Amino acid sequence: MTVSDVRIVFMGTPELAECVLKAQLDAGFNIVAAVTQPDKPKGRGGKMAMSPVKELCLERNIPVLQPERAKSDEFFEELSAFKPDVITVAAYGKILPKRVLELPAYGCINVHTSLLPKYRGAAPIQWPILNGDKETGVTIMYMDEGCDTGDIITQAKLPIEPFDTGETLHDKVAALGAKLLVETLPSVIDGTAVRTPQDHSESTYVGMMDRELGKLDFSRPAAELERYVRGLYPWPGTFMYIDGKLIKIKKAFVKPEDSKEAPGTVLKSDGMTLDIACADGILAVTELQPEGKKAMAAKDYLNGLKGRSK
Repeated sequence: MTVSDVRIVFMGTPELAECVLKAQLDAGFNIVAAVTQPDKPKGRGGKMAMSPVKELCLERNIPVLQPERAKSDEFFEELSAFKPDVITVAAYGKILPKRVLELPAYGCINVHTSLLPKYRGAAPIQWPILNGDKETGVTIMYMDEGCDTGDIITQAKLPIEPFDTGETLHDKVAALGAKLLVETLPSVIDGTAVRTPQDHSESTYVGMMDRELGKLDFSRPAAELERYVRGLYPWPGTFMYIDGKLIKIKKAFVKPEDSKEAPGTVLKSDGMTLDIACADGILAVTELQPEGKKAMAAKDYLNGLKGRSK
């Protein structure tokens, strides 16, 4: 049996999952259905929006299931009706129950965007940047009832460049994960895939990110804060307060010289960057977004302050 003969159900929700699904379709895989999260309100108007995976499925005439609960009997009956030989998963966003995991003959195969067992959980792309890692990667794995604890089939590494943001690294691991799944799935089908149990003693876990993670603490080194500016871009983003007003920080770099001022002090600069004293070094902001305004260059923000002070 070849992959084109195998009945595949895909599970995923955001843009990363769309990339993985598209790669399977372009490779000629037989995707008989897709499972994605329910439509959700988006934007100030609260208009209901489809997931990227659902949008692609509608373009390609692929049936879509959107269960509120992955553990429900109704969903299991609907899923079973498609008689999947294998289920492929990428960023679906819900824990799968045992009976779903055991439904396909070839198992449930997940694309996880880290080098397991490091960075299990919901934010494996951003944390390697935040922690200053030099590389990250993708793991193709068999799913079990744990959170990213299943046996590893294959992995691919990817360097983290000094300019990488959460956005650029997302796109890189999405493309790598899509490619690696397409290359790996035939070995799952023909029985040659090697299962390597994870070393659970080496595992780390990263949970969901929230906006408070982006509040810059200037008692930390500037190099660490610069990584947060990159790693948390575009979401949830980093921010600080100046005169009680929230300022979102979009881009910054580190000036290695130290300041005698207290951490968090806005320093005099050449007018091109908004410089803030840190515990070690200076964070030089080049792009920011004042409260209630659009993003702008730091020099334009500083020029505006000068204008108001006259």
